[in-house]
Amino acid sequence: MNIEDIKQRFEIIGHSPALNRAIEVASQVAPTDLTVLITGESGVGKEVFPKIIHTLSSRKHGQYIAVNCGAIPEGTIDSELFGHEKGSFTGAHEARKGYFEVADGGTIFLDEVAELPLATQVRLLRVLETKEFLKVGSSKVQKTNVRVVAATNIDLQEAVRRGKFRQDLYYRLNTVPIHIPPLRARKEDIALLFKKFALDFSERYRMPSVKLEESAQQLLENYPWAGNIRQLKNITEQISILEQERQINYETLKKYLPESPQRDLPVLYHGHDSETSGMSERDLLYKILFDMRRDINELKHVVAGFNPDGKTTLPDNIAAKNLLQHPDPGYLMVAPQRYDVAPIRYADDDEPITVSEISEEPLALRTQEKDLIEKALQRHHGKRRAAANELGLSERTLYRKIKEYDIEY
Repeated sequence: MNIEDIKQRFEIIGHSPALNRAIEVASQVAPTDLTVLITGESGVGKEVFPKIIHTLSSRKHGQYIAVNCGAIPEGTIDSELFGHEKGSFTGAHEARKGYFEVADGGTIFLDEVAELPLATQVRLLRVLETKEFLKVGSSKVQKTNVRVVAATNIDLQEAVRRGKFRQDLYYRLNTVPIHIPPLRARKEDIALLFKKFALDFSERYRMPSVKLEESAQQLLENYPWAGNIRQLKNITEQISILEQERQINYETLKKYLPESPQRDLPVLYHGHDSETSGMSERDLLYKILFDMRRDINELKHVVAGFNPDGKTTLPDNIAAKNLLQHPDPGYLMVAPQRYDVAPIRYADDDEPITVSEISEEPLALRTQEKDLIEKALQRHHGKRRAAANELGLSERTLYRKIKEYDIEY
């Protein structure tokens, strides 16, 4: 079956090379029993590809079971996947078959596989390696012949580094990787998807289909689509129901598109177990300014050599000249601190360049720095090492700051 036939059968819209490549890999790996890991952002349509793999395989007459690992409570996930014996836990009034037993000879799709608890990951690894499993509360080993296809929108390599996902299981699942591109990387497909959704909703709600003007189509194609295809479908449905005018222009479409979540300020992303999870956004901004100030000071020490008279002598090289000769006097400014550059004198190429020392840091920054250190110490219950790690300082430097600001903790 060629790519176009697969698209038609599974109602896949688009001609993106990355999408075509994902379909091609799925069709090639389908006749084998290799484990497949499907990656991609939420809303890109990962759930279609396990169906392609199952349908084009020799297991197509067997069971196909899709399991959302993130939707099953941690306490019952083992029972759901592997089954349990009567009386194995409170509420187990009778024995129950798990998905791996029911789907014997078929395919199991483990969606959001990164949400599996570590104990369940051990059980899953055993199934993948030996085709054996134990029911909860049983000591009898059972065999199963199941093909596993997994999917996740999480960076599993990062999860492995943080100890949230087993490395051996990652490599076992990732035998054949398939990456589904985000919608913003498939700009040529966005208008096609909108038309398809608009036609579907016009039939469902028995009304004329909405159409986009050229300016509106350009806006649609340039939008970042954080929610991918799912977000595009929802917005198309809103427009189809709420708009009386069937010809959608730029201004009308813009009302339905949320502002892009992207910011101009630096943003720190962290998981739930991050050392910065207790910090407010204001604290994070303070930390960013604090780190920027430290980085600039380190850069100053690298570039410049300090003399006892308070002057700084820079090596006479093109990079230093270009930096200090910048027409904007605030070019060397990193809020809330700046370099005050004195008049620069050049006699010839062999004469050194002199600039004034950095001005004293403003009192406001010192207050913010003290406040940031106090909060870090409070969050870590006075443990200097943990607070220093959070602030990006050595423990010795933090101790000096505590003495300098007379901080009690």
